[in-house]
Amino acid sequence: MQKGQQNFRLQLWITMLSVILFVVKIIAYYFTNSLAILSDALESIVNMLAGFIGLFSLYVAAKPRDIEHPYGHGKAEFVSAAAEGSLIIAAGFFIVYETIQNIITKSPIGKLDTGLILVAVTAVVNYVAGSICFKLGKKNNSLALQASGRHLQIDTYSTIGVIGGLLIILFTQLYWLDKLIAALLSILIIYNGYKILRSSLAGIMDEADMDLIKKFVAVLNANRRDNWIDIHNLRVIKYGSTLHIDCHLTVPWYINVHEAHNEVDALGKIITSTFADSIESFVHTDGCLPFSCSICSKNDCEKRQHPFTHRIEWTLKNIITNQKHNATL
Repeated sequence: MQKGQQNFRLQLWITMLSVILFVVKIIAYYFTNSLAILSDALESIVNMLAGFIGLFSLYVAAKPRDIEHPYGHGKAEFVSAAAEGSLIIAAGFFIVYETIQNIITKSPIGKLDTGLILVAVTAVVNYVAGSICFKLGKKNNSLALQASGRHLQIDTYSTIGVIGGLLIILFTQLYWLDKLIAALLSILIIYNGYKILRSSLAGIMDEADMDLIKKFVAVLNANRRDNWIDIHNLRVIKYGSTLHIDCHLTVPWYINVHEAHNEVDALGKIITSTFADSIESFVHTDGCLPFSCSICSKNDCEKRQHPFTHRIEWTLKNIITNQKHNATL
């Protein structure tokens, strides 16, 4: 809950900042009539609208779970990111349209020096704000904050490109470069909008994050306990900043319920200490079977029926399968 409130407060500041930066860029466009600056301003208005959407999604995601939402409201962040990605793509196509219109009408460019100063200020502010937003989003596992931070960073890079192009135009009088910069910027905006939309849809569809699961596998192998004979059917689902982890843990069949629960607690503590506090784990325990003896390295087992041959390393392939491992795997 504390992380949710922290995410919400930062997103509120980012949203208000986006409004201010948009106004500054519109003023710069008013002075210059530059299509490149207009393109940059349109990207900012998308960030502004996306900020309000992200703000609402974080407000919803921070709500505690209830009867109708037993897993919480974290999925709202994925919906927000999908809306933001769609808006960014729309802005990219609108810039293409404005570029074509400008080629037809041939609008003159005005005071580039004043516009350059205003746009340069927005670039610095965007970079600092985007870095803070993205880092906190990574730390709190918030897709909405990461999307907002990425928007601001993209806005910074595109603004730097606009500034560079306008400087060239200022000294060379090659005004056709303004249209070229706008066209290139539209391609960049559409591509980044697609990436954000793609990642949000992956979260909505509960697509497996293979990189995250690989990290889980490495941590589990490094902290393996004698009573953890096997782990399989591992699944990781993201609900906003919360990770839900399901798996089957095979333990010696003769230990009591309390001892098995201690093994589950140990597994949960290792995962929580390594990844994040906002983790819910649902671990199903299985009792070992005779074929498990050959892969069980427990030295003091009095119930062993077969000699130990080798320990199977958990891998991405065998840990996600719904099948108990044996010596032939």
